[in-house]
Amino acid sequence: MRWRAERPDWRNAPVPSFGPADARLLIVGLAPGLQGANRTGRPFTGDYAGHLLYATLRDFGFARGTYEERPDDGLTLVDARITNAVRCVPPENKPTGAEIATCRPFLVATMATMPRLAAVVTLGRIAHDSLMTTLGWKKSAHPFGHGAVHAGTGPAGTPLTVFDSYHCSRYNTNTGVLTEAMFRSVFAAVRQHLDGR
Repeated sequence: MRWRAERPDWRNAPVPSFGPADARLLIVGLAPGLQGANRTGRPFTGDYAGHLLYATLRDFGFARGTYEERPDDGLTLVDARITNAVRCVPPENKPTGAEIATCRPFLVATMATMPRLAAVVTLGRIAHDSLMTTLGWKKSAHPFGHGAVHAGTGPAGTPLTVFDSYHCSRYNTNTGVLTEAMFRSVFAAVRQHLDGR
């Protein structure tokens, strides 16, 4: 409510998924950034994380066009879709368990509209854990780890492969938790997996 009053020119509402529903790849982020997707209305648009994500997607053939930090920049996704575990910007940028649970039906619905879904990239532990709960996969059998790959059955009863990555946040890249090479290696593995199907 605060941001709706202070910045009525921002979206300040749930952020929809971005990309075609017939994509084989779904990327699950954490939540809209306050001055990113909460402002612009498109996932990973207008904040630091979008620079690394969209450049990587373009380099591996999952996007085309130029990312210019605004939803009308002409950037399109190719065989990829982006959503978030939490649909609205959380207080202090830290979603609670209740918020994650409340938003889970939207993740379920997003996946249900993707008939060709074959791979998911989770950006960070919260996105990973929410996806595991959504899929009914045991977290103990599929622990989060950067570069980890998990195979199982998707919502439509078809094979699904999940690829884990640290989140591409400014904090993670500035502290060296995630390097560009580490991030690119995840999408290289995704590209190889989908090209081999």
